[in-house]
Amino acid sequence: MTSDKSDKTLFLLFDGNALVHRAFHALPPLSIAKTGEMMNAVRGFAATLLKLLRENKPTYWAIAFDTPVPTFRHEKYAEYKKQRPPVPHELVNQLERVHQMAEAFNLPVFEIDGYEADDIIGTLSRQASEQGVDTLVVTGDNDMLQITSPLIKVMTPRRGFTDTVVYDEAGVLNKYGLGPKELIDFKALTGDPSDNITGVPGVGDKTAVKLLLQYKNLEGIYSHLDEVIPERIRNLLREYKEQAFQSRELVTIVTDAPVDLNLKNCKVSAYDRDKVVNLFRELEFAQLLATLPEDLGSGAATPLVKKDQTGLYKIISSDDEFDGLIEQLVQSGEFAIDIKTSTANAMLSEIIGISITLKAEYVF
Repeated sequence: MTSDKSDKTLFLLFDGNALVHRAFHALPPLSIAKTGEMMNAVRGFAATLLKLLRENKPTYWAIAFDTPVPTFRHEKYAEYKKQRPPVPHELVNQLERVHQMAEAFNLPVFEIDGYEADDIIGTLSRQASEQGVDTLVVTGDNDMLQITSPLIKVMTPRRGFTDTVVYDEAGVLNKYGLGPKELIDFKALTGDPSDNITGVPGVGDKTAVKLLLQYKNLEGIYSHLDEVIPERIRNLLREYKEQAFQSRELVTIVTDAPVDLNLKNCKVSAYDRDKVVNLFRELEFAQLLATLPEDLGSGAATPLVKKDQTGLYKIISSDDEFDGLIEQLVQSGEFAIDIKTSTANAMLSEIIGISITLKAEYVF
């Protein structure tokens, strides 16, 4: 591993599969008019990427994906995720498009057969922390909360796809009453139905929290098993001891996957803006075109229509400039306004901009 850090650095790390799955199920259907190709998850991902780029101005970034190859968890437990239905064709296609988008943005992609994206993220986050770099993990669920640390935060949805919350160690403790590492033993006891991990049947959330607050971890619980009350819980713990420890192994995110983080290779850098513009147009993401930055390092959006040499056009790009425009409009008494749309079809078009003139001789 190499070290490439400054006083203020941020590693923005995307959980590709989790984000695409979350957007696919949370956002309304959206398809390309010409082909009917479903694009709701891709658009949700693109909007998230650009928003976080603007708001956080990361120094480094990367994205991790699952692969179709069974993982070490499947080898240890044949029933792992067995209850899940096949991935819909519309979603598989969108994962391919997200890969295409990552390539267009020069967003480094990490995939390892036999490991999940969670394991890659856990490993890369740990390695970034060892180099003194803060990491923000952007994911679609709460599984990653167990890796939060002084230098690792996790952003997950709260309700809808765009309503998110960022967790640090204190946030995890406030939500669950347990620290990040204790969440591993919590799931070992309660199980994880989404992954078909059973835990200890009959042990619910409240009971698990109570046991862990009293005995710290599974080892502590089982070394004091005779003290556990009520008797029903004690008997369940005894009966399903092997299953509890197996469940803990399955829910634990690996932080030593076979991947090395070279921060220089993950530096947010220039991209082929024309290539991204063409991709957005192909996918009919007209509204997102106006948010594309010229320089990924700044995250500042650069409109497709720029000021010409005569100075006739001025782009409003700051709050101060907007306030100045309002003052001019108030003083002028009259002005003309035009709404710019993605197409001429009023039923299908999206608003992509507004143009205003104070000069009567200027026409749109």
